[in-house]
Amino acid sequence: MFGAGSRFQEFVNDPRWALAIVRATVLEAAHPQVGAALIDNSTFVAHPWRRLRNTLRSLQRMFGDDEQVRLREAARLNRLHARLGGTDPRGRPYSAMDPAIRAWVVATLFESTVTMCRLGGQPLEQHGMERLYAEFQAYLAAMGDEAGHLPPTLSEFWPYYDHVVAQELENTEAMRIILYKLFDHLPAPALLGGVPTLWATGRAVAGPLIGAITVASLPEPFRRRAGLPEMPGAQTLMQGAYLAVGLARFLPDGWVRADAVADLLALSPDSDDPRARAVTALHDRMRRAGALIRLITPLPPQPEPASRTGAERGAEEFFREVLDQTGDGYLDWPDLAAMARELSTRLDLEEPEETRLYDAYADWWRELQRALDTDGDGRVSAREYATAVPSLAGPALIKVAEVLFDATDKDGDQHIDADEYRTLFQTAFHRDTVGTDRTYTRGAFVRDFLAFMSGRRRSTAYDPLLAQA
Repeated sequence: MFGAGSRFQEFVNDPRWALAIVRATVLEAAHPQVGAALIDNSTFVAHPWRRLRNTLRSLQRMFGDDEQVRLREAARLNRLHARLGGTDPRGRPYSAMDPAIRAWVVATLFESTVTMCRLGGQPLEQHGMERLYAEFQAYLAAMGDEAGHLPPTLSEFWPYYDHVVAQELENTEAMRIILYKLFDHLPAPALLGGVPTLWATGRAVAGPLIGAITVASLPEPFRRRAGLPEMPGAQTLMQGAYLAVGLARFLPDGWVRADAVADLLALSPDSDDPRARAVTALHDRMRRAGALIRLITPLPPQPEPASRTGAERGAEEFFREVLDQTGDGYLDWPDLAAMARELSTRLDLEEPEETRLYDAYADWWRELQRALDTDGDGRVSAREYATAVPSLAGPALIKVAEVLFDATDKDGDQHIDADEYRTLFQTAFHRDTVGTDRTYTRGAFVRDFLAFMSGRRRSTAYDPLLAQA
């Protein structure tokens, strides 16, 4: 069910799966409980590329050959889900640990993969479909969910799927954001961050097309009930898109591997990755193309990004890029929890270390709330933050830095060596380390972390980690 021989491994590197994942995400978000959890806790609006990389990494761990890695990832996901709960705008409770909701998320992945093959002109045979369904059932079992929430047989799955689509899905805010806002305002990945004009031009064309293709691929009963408009010719466009994207399967294997593409998009020109020189040359060519576009199109001028090293950030920019992780315009606990979640994921922390990091961030949130929440609404607005412009480096933030250092210092020698540094930052390798021995002392680490989180200065190490999309 797992590993190199699985159907999942075959499909995850299929370029058409990118369209299928967007479709599955829309169907997930249309469930009121999932939609509420996304709005309240997810970073998919402000940091979509980071969310995508983390999702791919998690799926590959779960469907890989190594059972110990799979068990460890399942435990991490369960700890993450246990922290996500609340109520939706209509007062209905939600919990990411609800087994019926987790079953629906898996169901959308399975059904969207089947639909991908059908729209791509290669429908799955019954045996292949049953094999794929069994793999997704095994995924839920690895997560510890009891059987029964996902129907036991494929023949029972389709009535279950049709019932949820017809009776439970809604036109949620999260679904509308994905369809009508996310792609129109999608931030550039790090690879294209230096060419805003070129990115804006491509996004202006591709965004509406992806939205139209996704709407056209949704189940017709839900599309009608949710009032989703379908543009003329959308069905033909959708089928053509799946067929055209499918041609990329004939490229060399290394060119279409999902993890390789995601890593490449996250690669910044100032990284010490060996591929950075090629990226820098590509950036130069794209800047020239962007300059040409500005000459021949009426697009409004796009601001050039500031230097990533040593450049001052304004309070508003710092609030938007670093503090407001969920992108809702406010700073509250889910934003700091998202930081803790990202750092825990990057370091692959065990439960005690992860809990210690979350607790440190919770203490920092309480400290910020006392200092900045002047109207007592339980959150901090951009205006409240900019008006106060406090020194954020209080005792609680120092504790966060100390906990993060201990979690990164795997061998406990009170220094972060090259391998530990690479694990945390993955990019900008050795860029910010101090000393001739290429190690990071506790004092230097804490000082740099506090300077980034309170001094509002850009950092080649922390920007890719917490600020970039």
